[in-house]
Amino acid sequence: MQIAHVETVQIGVASAVRKRPALVQTTFKVNKVSGHWNKTMTLYGTKFTETAVNPLMKITYVYNNFGDPKGYGTSTVYTVNGSTTTKVQEQKCTTKTVLNFNNLPTGAITQTSGTKKYLTTCTNTMYPANGAGAVIDVSLMDVLYLQMDVPSAQLTKLKSNDANTSNRLYIDGVEVANGKLVDIFAAVPCGQSSQQAWEDGGNPVPAPVSNADFFYTVTGKCDFNQRPSQTVLTQ
Repeated sequence: MQIAHVETVQIGVASAVRKRPALVQTTFKVNKVSGHWNKTMTLYGTKFTETAVNPLMKITYVYNNFGDPKGYGTSTVYTVNGSTTTKVQEQKCTTKTVLNFNNLPTGAITQTSGTKKYLTTCTNTMYPANGAGAVIDVSLMDVLYLQMDVPSAQLTKLKSNDANTSNRLYIDGVEVANGKLVDIFAAVPCGQSSQQAWEDGGNPVPAPVSNADFFYTVTGKCDFNQRPSQTVLTQ
């Protein structure tokens, strides 16, 4: 190009491709689940260039049918690989009636209804004993979402990627706004733990997180993966 009497001007542009670290691994660990309804939360994923949706992790809850006001039971965490499920955590809560709440064991849950006093204690077992929970490789996943199945509820399926039901999910104590889709890749922080919970449908929302029934911790590990949306061009 010609500028004034200068015949040519060399213009150099330095450019580089920068790929941001993205979620490549998630670890799920159940904290406490309650309620009179059995339920299952599943992490589903779809790989790059594929359309099949496959389960990667699930947490099941079975009520112990004792009859206390809140209701507790057994929660089990599994990794899922095709038709193979592997148990990595079990939390079993047992409830009984007591005359008083003296000399309570550590972590005991107490309830009172009328003249009855209920005491719930929970044991937590990891597989193996030093296990971290359900460690899931998501480095090849293009889509991730959570689904809560509650067969006895009016809404039997609650999904993080469904604008009609995602508001029953809480992320770090904050309820997801009505009509919002949850990006799991963004909802799980890199190198940190996120406290998440679901309200299973027994109570209306919006509501405080204390109304939720299904509490768990999810921790993210980030690195460079194959997600094309993580690559940007800088100049």
